[in-house]
Amino acid sequence: MTHTRTLGRSGIEVSAAGFGCWAIGGPFWAGDQPLGWGNVDDDESVRAIRHAVDLGITFFDTASVYGAGHSERVLARALHGIRDTVVIASKFGETFDEDTRQTHGIDASPEYMRSCLDGILRRLGTDHLDLYQLHVNHLPLDQALDLIDPLEDLVAAGRIRAYGWSTDHADRAAVFAAAGRHCAAIQFDQSVLRDNAAMVALCKSADLGGINRGPLAMGLLSGKYHTGAAIGADDVRGRTPDWLTYFDDGVANPEWARRVDAIRDILTSGGRTMPQGALAWLWARSPNMIPIPGIRTVAQAAENAGALAFGPMSTAEFGQIESLLRP
Repeated sequence: MTHTRTLGRSGIEVSAAGFGCWAIGGPFWAGDQPLGWGNVDDDESVRAIRHAVDLGITFFDTASVYGAGHSERVLARALHGIRDTVVIASKFGETFDEDTRQTHGIDASPEYMRSCLDGILRRLGTDHLDLYQLHVNHLPLDQALDLIDPLEDLVAAGRIRAYGWSTDHADRAAVFAAAGRHCAAIQFDQSVLRDNAAMVALCKSADLGGINRGPLAMGLLSGKYHTGAAIGADDVRGRTPDWLTYFDDGVANPEWARRVDAIRDILTSGGRTMPQGALAWLWARSPNMIPIPGIRTVAQAAENAGALAFGPMSTAEFGQIESLLRP
């Protein structure tokens, strides 16, 4: 397998696996609901990012709201001096206070989209963003379409190279992508446990990069949470919001855990670790898929980058998993 993929019709080349930067943002909240992944060591995050680059990872996906801007600041520190050798994606749509690290709801207006980009570029220490993504999953289509012309203006001005939408709604994504000449990617929840077949088909037919968030099912596919071990209450998985189904207040959901157990041997065949097997399934699913597993440590960076050497799983392995999970 080639270790790179093209970000849809933009022509932008990225590593076949990216580096998800949600966790390195550290704590942030909506009231008393944690939205981050607990406390994080910024120095270790920087080492992890640099090690990922050394191992061939060139695509970094963050969002303005991750850590209320902190993820972007850490990323800027790690990529200082090598920014032009990597591709950076960020997102807009969620408002927040950098000092309190509290979120304050949704604003998907063109005005906020522009002002949010100002903050992103300032925190990243760069004059342009490679991919700018709408970060409101359920936004009504008419409001999303109102952003197309302003986004095209940002492309023309050289402030962004391309744009996309982080949404799980294939019908809305199809109209958005068709309306926007420089729409290059759709980011959506996609893993061996949860296949969004309609979105995979759209990415193929419309020549879009399919950026896979949740490729390791929020860590469930790491294999670390099958013993009943609980995740801390300062972690988004520890006080589970309604949309997060893989965990129940810090403990792996038994139904999802059984599905992981059913495919464990196939994922780990040929010397792969479980995360490497989960990434191999995504690459076998479609050449448009670009998974962005979350990374916090040097060891995680090495493990995920190591999946590139294995490449996609075989057709036979892929079929075995489908017969077990989706007969």
